[in-house]
Amino acid sequence: MAEDSTVKLQSLDGKTYDVPLSIARMSVTLKNMLEDIVDVGDAPIPLQTITSTILEKVIAFCTYHKDDPPQEQSDAASNSKSIDPVSGWDAEFCKVDQATLFEMILAANFLDIKPMLDLTCKSVAEMIRGKSPEDIRKQFNIKNDFTPEEEEIVRKENEWCEES
Repeated sequence: MAEDSTVKLQSLDGKTYDVPLSIARMSVTLKNMLEDIVDVGDAPIPLQTITSTILEKVIAFCTYHKDDPPQEQSDAASNSKSIDPVSGWDAEFCKVDQATLFEMILAANFLDIKPMLDLTCKSVAEMIRGKSPEDIRKQFNIKNDFTPEEEEIVRKENEWCEES
């Protein structure tokens, strides 16, 4: 397949997108599929877990970041980046409602697009940074199923988390 050719991706709701191979290959899942297929032809690759809205976000992310250098695997590099707030284009990209953000996380995970998965998970982490467990439960509509006694035991076991 020529590098400048495109591949068709089909969303859960049947919408088809012509995506340049260089963009599609940012997904390890799609890259592996494309290597295994001798001739894709005009048949779209069905992505049965990703809606058109989310697939458009995935394509936008990959298009914007297509020229980024591959992510380093070193712990030092990832630790320093992990404390920097999300900013610029990436911050705007992640300004979506919670349901959409979680769908973006699932799509990035399914398609194996590590930079997008890292970004979207970091956005969720920023949403909960500095909040109490009660505030987090409220924000994400999580029911507290601990009894007061169980909650106290968990707090005592995890006091080290509260320090700093």
